[in-house]
Amino acid sequence: MARVSIPRDRENDYTAESAASRREFVADQTGAALTHIGQYSSDPAVVAGNCENFVGMGQMPIGIAGPLLINGQYAQGEFLVPMATTEGTLVASYNRGMRAITESGGIQTTVFDDCMQRAPAFKFHSAREVQKFLHWFDEHYADIKEQAQSTSSVAQLEFVQRWPVHNTLYMRWNFSTGDAAGQNMVSKATDHACRWIMSNCPERIVMYAFSGGMDTDKKHSNINNLYSRGKRVVAELILKKEVMQSLLRTDAKSIQSMRNISSQGSLLAGASYTGGHSANGIAAFFIATGQDEANVVESHAGQTYTEVLDNGDLYWSWTLPSIIVATFGGGTGLPTQNECLQMLDCVGKGKARKLAEIAAAMVAAGDVSIANAIVASEFVDSHEKYGRNR
Repeated sequence: MARVSIPRDRENDYTAESAASRREFVADQTGAALTHIGQYSSDPAVVAGNCENFVGMGQMPIGIAGPLLINGQYAQGEFLVPMATTEGTLVASYNRGMRAITESGGIQTTVFDDCMQRAPAFKFHSAREVQKFLHWFDEHYADIKEQAQSTSSVAQLEFVQRWPVHNTLYMRWNFSTGDAAGQNMVSKATDHACRWIMSNCPERIVMYAFSGGMDTDKKHSNINNLYSRGKRVVAELILKKEVMQSLLRTDAKSIQSMRNISSQGSLLAGASYTGGHSANGIAAFFIATGQDEANVVESHAGQTYTEVLDNGDLYWSWTLPSIIVATFGGGTGLPTQNECLQMLDCVGKGKARKLAEIAAAMVAAGDVSIANAIVASEFVDSHEKYGRNR
């Protein structure tokens, strides 16, 4: 049976006419008319570089939550946070958490690491040759770094980690990438430098693998908890006793008791996150603001910690070691996504760390809301009331 090809215009495939021809093709092949997908306000030309075989736009509900008061290094003030989701109760729950945070005086956010990785591997005949290569690598590091950085005006090689295993050297090249997420940028830089190594190193390299697997691109991994992929953000909150009593109908000791159980359960399950539901908020936030949605798998991981204070307040902290966000490049320039970034004053250069702090703060809001709803025995009722699309 002959393969049926999707229509394409080799001269200019990002036009209304090209999109319409593909919708007609879908209708002929499947019977689906794509009426709503074919209605959009953007010029198809803006999609070039973001999506191939373009047929239209997916219209996903976007809600706003907030205001959320953040006392960050980069994000300072109150923010209305866009969330793209089809899950009922989600926006309402995050909105409640943001209210609790704001009425408690805001949440403090701090950015630590900020690197994107590519992890090549080199195979040799023996471990002794791995050792000789490492000596050569160190002696020629300045040249290697120059080669890597020659491919980009933004990418800077910060440091290289190395793990010899048998006759193979696993590496993790760490780059700063400005306000771009940087996966493509660091791929190009690393590959260029490694090919220079292959041409100039006197040691016999049996095999070069562009990725040896330790970059864990779009996969959760334990190494990201220790050596951040993206931005490591710590968010800290003093949840006031009065706010817990009046708004959340709980108290600090009850939350602490519940978290003692749930944190242990998360560890038993081998969960990548010890809080409530970080992926929920991050996914909705990423889709709304034009982030690479697959990076939710790395960005949602982290640790949470609570401590009852002597005055009845609750100290609550979130460490999210691998938040991968961008305010430049990728999907951030698409019209609706760019509007959501404008809402946060996070368009363009110099804003990526600010966006990461907002992401961490909204994770906190979601956890505050869901934990208190569970303790107050309101979780099931709220989802039954707001989250059931019958």
